[in-house]
Amino acid sequence: MISKRTVIGIAVGSVIVAIAIASLITHFGIQTIQVDETFRLGESTSYRLNAPNHTPQTMKITGNTFNVTLSSPGGGLHIPLTTHKNEVTFDWVHLADGDSRIDIQNTGDSEIRVEATFQVTTDPIFFTYDIMVIISGLVIMGLSLGFSIRKPRGF
Repeated sequence: MISKRTVIGIAVGSVIVAIAIASLITHFGIQTIQVDETFRLGESTSYRLNAPNHTPQTMKITGNTFNVTLSSPGGGLHIPLTTHKNEVTFDWVHLADGDSRIDIQNTGDSEIRVEATFQVTTDPIFFTYDIMVIISGLVIMGLSLGFSIRKPRGF
């Protein structure tokens, strides 16, 4: 006969496994990141994108005066430290798998706004996290089933 604790343990373990499997499915493939940020006077920011080959990237920066540095992998777009005024838009495609790095410094007397759409691959560590959560759910279910067979001393 299955005890109430066993049923609860199996249910909790099943929910944990289901959530981890759903997370694992969402981490596959190319992810789209929408950026819409504002930076005050003197602030700076940087973006690092890990993107596969042939993925389009778009960035629009609006503000009084700002410095931008951009480098993409392979023979892609490379912009040395350049000062821009008012508005600039960058559209580029990754020509090789790898990281793009974008550094932005607000040097004007007003806020700057960064709007971007990036196509990136997820960090491989998320796969490991999801697998660990699935294993945790299976361990919870296994312990619950083990307690239904014979109740150990002290429990």
